[in-house]
Formats: sequence, C-alpha cells, structure tokens
Amino acid sequence: MKRDGYVCGVNGGYFDENFKPIGLRVVNGESVAPLQRARLITGVLFASSRRVQIVRAREFSQRQKLGAAIQCGPFLVDSSQPVRGLNDSAPARRTFAATGRSDLALVGVSSEVSLANLAKILAAADLNIQRAMNLDGGSSTAFWFARQNGSAFSIPEYKSVRDFVTVVPK
Repeated sequence: MKRDGYVCGVNGGYFDENFKPIGLRVVNGESVAPLQRARLITGVLFASSRRVQIVRAREFSQRQKLGAAIQCGPFLVDSSQPVRGLNDSAPARRTFAATGRSDLALVGVSSEVSLANLAKILAAADLNIQRAMNLDGGSSTAFWFARQNGSAFSIPEYKSVRDFVTVVPK
C-alpha cells in the first residue's frame, strides 16, 4: 500500500471457496469478473477518469470506460438516508465505501455493528454521505491507512482477502 502511494485501503468484495470473485470486478480498465444480479450484491463502486461513484447494480452501465469497479453490498445509505430492512441483529467487523455530494469518496471500517446500525451511523455522520455500501466484512475485514508522519495504521484480516479497494491522493 505504502509503496504504491495509497492513502488508505480496505478489503474488497466477495469471493467463492475457490477464491474467484463474486460480482463485477474491473482492474486497470480490464473486466476480470462480470456483473451479477443477486440479492446481496446490490451496489457497484467504480472509478472513472472524472469521478468515484456508487450506483445500484441496476443503474450500472457497462458501456462506461472505467479504471476500476467492484460489485458488493448491500447498500447502506441512499440519498443520505439509511436503507430500510437491513439486518439489525448480526454485529460484526465491517468495511464500507461511501460517496458524497462534494467529491467525497471514502472507505472505512467499523467494529461489531449490525448492517442497520452501520447505515444509521454513516447517514448521521457529518460528512454529507449520499451513498454507502457494505464491502466484504467479518473475517475478511482489513483496513490500512498512511498517517501524516509516514507511519501506517492497520487492522489485519483474519483470513486471506481476494481483492481490495484503495484511495489515492487527488
């Protein structure tokens, strides 16, 4: 992470028992796994030359020229409001991606919260979050960021991670 100049990074999306990605993956402009229609993977986080955006899977257009994309979910926040119907009884380590109105794009980690509680926390945060989605969590939860003094802070995953989402300086 540090060698490649990333500011922050978290584990990415879901994968199967053979370590094959579940859902859309675009890496360096190349599609490595197709978009899927499934109940759990309802969102796509993508980066183009102009912006970073989170859209619902049904809103995603594969005609766009993308540098990177990852399909995951469920959606946590939409139009700055917590998504209704999220599980409120399974606390776990979680990672998420979020976007806002003013070029805000962030990734983060939480400890031992339910999906519903994480959605409420993100919607209430004073960050103007418009949309947020869950990334693969639980034992795959991993987080890393570079401090201003050059050292790094990290929370390691408990099991191997298939891919990751990173933030680069603008």
